[in-house]
Amino acid sequence: MIIWHDSDILMGLLALIPLLMITGLMIRRRTALLDRLVDKGLWPVMMPRYSPRRQRFKNLVRTLALGLAIVALARPRWGAKWEEVTQRGLSIIVALDTSKSMLAQDIKPNRLQQAKWGVRDLVKELRGDRVGLVAFAGDAFLQCPATIDYAAFTMMLDDVYAGIVPVGGTDLFQAMETSLESFEKAEETQADKVIILISDGEGHTGDPLALLPRLKEEGVRVFAIGVGTREGELIQTAEGFVKDNAGNVVKSSLDETTLERIAFETGGFYVRSAPGDFGLERVYQQGIAELQREEGESRLTKSFVERYQWFLAAALALLAFEAAIRPVKWKRSRG
Repeated sequence: MIIWHDSDILMGLLALIPLLMITGLMIRRRTALLDRLVDKGLWPVMMPRYSPRRQRFKNLVRTLALGLAIVALARPRWGAKWEEVTQRGLSIIVALDTSKSMLAQDIKPNRLQQAKWGVRDLVKELRGDRVGLVAFAGDAFLQCPATIDYAAFTMMLDDVYAGIVPVGGTDLFQAMETSLESFEKAEETQADKVIILISDGEGHTGDPLALLPRLKEEGVRVFAIGVGTREGELIQTAEGFVKDNAGNVVKSSLDETTLERIAFETGGFYVRSAPGDFGLERVYQQGIAELQREEGESRLTKSFVERYQWFLAAALALLAFEAAIRPVKWKRSRG
């Protein structure tokens, strides 16, 4: 059984079929143009070394090499090995804003989708850290308790959508309080607890700053991600643009003040997301990766062996072979 680290990359193999057809047609067109200039019967005399067959063969080898490189990038794994590892991890809760303002498209395709993609990338970096998910809008609930089952967490993350919390608005207080309650007492250790707060910061109810004393007392650090732009954007849903009670179209802008304050006061830091750089990579590398890990008991874990090297080596070998193929016939020396 083959396990793929990133099976989506394999979709690139589908592009090889039209690529091979297009390059083949280009070779065929070149041959047809030459046929117009010089009759094929005269080729052995005027172009004795020209070989369309060799050019087609070179094109085929080059395409096969590209296909093998794509397979290598998907990082196939098979064959298992057992290793003794010591579980070390933090408790991380991702508090994700699911209010309608997260549908604003100042970050494409919208704020919420970019946030979900960013969280998925973060999970790929975790090594034994427990991670949970709190969805919030005008209220909050625990979507996924802290777990090391990253597949289950990702599945619960995919189920999140704008409107999953029936109460409208944005209540950062409820988001923080629900995140605090999600840390089970049985998991209280010397290891740090982390809340990653992802929101556009437009709080409508509650005062999250009132929770600062409790956050400091329990040693919980908050890393905040501000999603959106200061200029703001209209909020478009399937029913049209969101309007207020007066019938005016609502424009949602990033409010960083509260997010910055919560992060700074708890020993974390604030990052403003941007196209192509959501900010969670910086949160992990400069924040979470530096925190204390809990030493747990050792246990045997099963891991699959990386096999991408075989496909990469085959791709390089084919490229070397393709480079050695002359596009024209060898000139035979006469003795």
